Amino acid sequence: MLGHRQLQPHDYLDILRRRWWIILVPTLVGCVGVYLASLLLHDQYTSTTLVLVEGQKVPENYVKSVVTEDIGEQLGTMQQQIMSRTRLQPIVEKFDLYKSEKGGLSMEDRIDLLRKAISVDPVKSLISSGRDQLPGFIISFTADDPRQAQQVCSEITSMFIEEYLKLRVQSATGTTDFLRTQLDDAKKRLDEQDSRLADFKRKYMGSLPGNEQTDMNLMTSYGSQLDAVTNELTRAQQDKAYAESLLAQQLSARQNSQKSAEVSQDSLQKQLGDLQAQLVSMRAHYTEDYPDVIKLKQDIAALQKKIADKKAPSEQETSPTQAASNRPEPPQIQQLRLQVHNMGIFVKQKTQDQARLRQLLASYQRRLSMSPAVEEEYKAITRDHQTALQFYNDLLAKTDQSEMARDLERRQQGEQFRLMDPADLPEKPSFPNRPLFAGAGLGVGFALGIGICLLLELLDKSLRTENDVELMLGLPTLAMVPVIDSRRKNRKQAA
Repeated sequence: MLGHRQLQPHDYLDILRRRWWIILVPTLVGCVGVYLASLLLHDQYTSTTLVLVEGQKVPENYVKSVVTEDIGEQLGTMQQQIMSRTRLQPIVEKFDLYKSEKGGLSMEDRIDLLRKAISVDPVKSLISSGRDQLPGFIISFTADDPRQAQQVCSEITSMFIEEYLKLRVQSATGTTDFLRTQLDDAKKRLDEQDSRLADFKRKYMGSLPGNEQTDMNLMTSYGSQLDAVTNELTRAQQDKAYAESLLAQQLSARQNSQKSAEVSQDSLQKQLGDLQAQLVSMRAHYTEDYPDVIKLKQDIAALQKKIADKKAPSEQETSPTQAASNRPEPPQIQQLRLQVHNMGIFVKQKTQDQARLRQLLASYQRRLSMSPAVEEEYKAITRDHQTALQFYNDLLAKTDQSEMARDLERRQQGEQFRLMDPADLPEKPSFPNRPLFAGAGLGVGFALGIGICLLLELLDKSLRTENDVELMLGLPTLAMVPVIDSRRKNRKQAA
């Protein structure tokens, strides 16, 4: 009557008393059967080893590692490489793995079996930190022979350690080579910028930014010099013109004296008056120490002496015209000629100085007018040069740091795998776990027995209790006839 009414705890006890042997038999059969079946399975031995990740021995404040890839990602990459056919086939051939399997397995199948027998499990960190750093990992290998499991596990662990060192060295070397190539390119660009800047400075020497004040000061100085030279040149030209006029007068007077056979007293007196008039005119412009004034005084004195000499009777036999033509030029005329010559040289020199100063002023004016455009171009060149220099310095620092990191990895002073527990020699098989198998069979048999009991109770239509009668007939129960077991009574009488 199971399922027709709600059962009470005593109902379950009654079912258990009636059906206990149905539960017990499948439970015992399942436990013993599964245990006996586990005896037919081949024993599998698992060898394990613990590998820890050891940080670099030199503090990162001194040498910073260039290998920044997460250790978990590196471990996954190494696992894929080591699990490849190229790396596993030598192990299969070295230890002659899976050769005794039935059916003559191919090399591909043997490699697949080896790949499935290898297990790499990361070790979880007990202390959580900001960096999700993997503290280590466990490598396991399962085989039929415990000694073989240990040897293969050791071989695979060595491959992981060597591959990790190799990957770090390759990564550091590749980074250094790349930075070195970039540094060479940056050096070429910097040299080009240096050459461009040097050419620009040579081309615009004196017009570079910052020289404006110097150019203005020089222009002021050259302007003052030009004014002084101009004044000197004007005064020299006036003096030269005056000396030339005096020379012309002296030459004219001498020529007149040569043409005239006799010089009358009146003409000499007239000449003397002219000279004295010139002296008065020059004294109005010049001092008594002025050379022309002194010379004019000398001329007047000489003329006065000449007038005095004319008064004396001439004792010469030659004619006056011949005497005048044979005499050399008077000292006054020679001095005037020398004075005119020297003044001409002085005027020529001052004219050249004036032209030179004007050229310098024009040159500095051009520099100042070109200063805004030159400054703009100079800023662009210096900005490109500064950018190239900064980029080169940054690459140089990174290259030096990368080379130190590469040397650190080559000397095995960086982060590396350290074998904490070598591969152990398993004493007990890891598979099959026969007690576990027996427990599983026990649980399956017990569940099967419970299921059979429930099924039999559902199929059973017997009325066993007062509640079953009331539920089945819908009438109240007046009396219950107890169960009379005649077989039990006969056994008691026989006893």
